Amino acid sequence: MHVRELVELAAVVTSHAPTFVCRGITPGESRLDEYWLASRCRLERWGLALRAYHTNIHATKATAAWQAVRPIIEEVLASELLTRVWTAVMTAHDQQHGTSECEPIVRSVLIGHREARNRAMNIMVYGRGFSVEEGVVLNRLRRRVERWTDMLLGRLIQRYDVDSLAFDPQRAREFAADLRFEQKHFPRDHAWNLALASLRATFQTGLSDVAPNADLNQRIANSIWAFFPEEGFDSIGLPKSSWMLRLDGTAQDMEGLINDLWAVDDQPPVPISVRR
Repeated sequence: MHVRELVELAAVVTSHAPTFVCRGITPGESRLDEYWLASRCRLERWGLALRAYHTNIHATKATAAWQAVRPIIEEVLASELLTRVWTAVMTAHDQQHGTSECEPIVRSVLIGHREARNRAMNIMVYGRGFSVEEGVVLNRLRRRVERWTDMLLGRLIQRYDVDSLAFDPQRAREFAADLRFEQKHFPRDHAWNLALASLRATFQTGLSDVAPNADLNQRIANSIWAFFPEEGFDSIGLPKSSWMLRLDGTAQDMEGLINDLWAVDDQPPVPISVRR
C-alpha cells in the first residue's frame, strides 16, 4: 500500500470519526495491538534506513544513498497525517467515554513517528547527494501534510479537546470555525466533500511511485479499517478507491464472490447501465 492511500484513509476516518466516537463501541484490544505492532515495525525499518543513509554517504556515492532514502522520507512525512488523525480519534473516544485505554497506545506510536520525522528533516537540511530543487519539493510536501492535517483535525476540534495534536493548533481552530460556518450556510457536508476530493487530488502527484513499506502500511490500514463498518465508507460522497477494495478482500469474501459469479452464470443476461 502506497503512502498516498494512507492519506486518503485519514480523510475517510475523519469523516466518520464523530459517529464512531459517539457510538460508544469499545475498540477491540487485538485491533489496537495490531496497529501498535505494525507501526513499531515500520518505525524500526525507518530507523534502519535513515541510519544507513548516514553510513552510505561515506561508503558510496552520496547521490545513490539519497535515491535510496528519499522514498523513506516521503513515507515518514506523508503518513504522519494518518498517525495524528488516528491518535486524535482514539483520544476523542477516551474523552467521550471517560476511559484511558486507547490514547496511551496510539500516542506512543505518534511519539515514535515524531522522532522519525525529526531524523528525516535533519537529512533534508544537512544531508548530501541531492539538489536544492529536490529539497524544496520535500519541504513543500512537509508543509502540505501539516496544513491538511490541521484541516482534518479541525473537524474533531469542534467537539473534542485534541487541538494539541495539530501542527498549528491556532490554524486547526480556524479550520474548525470555517467548518461551523459552512455547516450553517451550505448543504450538509457539501464543503467537506469538496475538501476531501481536493485532498485526494493533491497527493496524487509529488510522491515517488516506490512504496518502501507497502506491507506494513497495509497492516496499519487494515487495523484501522476494522473499527468501521464497511458500508459506511460510501457516505462521504466520493467513489470507493482501489485500496478500499483491497482492504476488505478476505478469503471469506473471495469465496462468496466466486459463489456469486457461478450464480450469475445461471441467470439470463440483463442490460448494463453506466452511471458517472
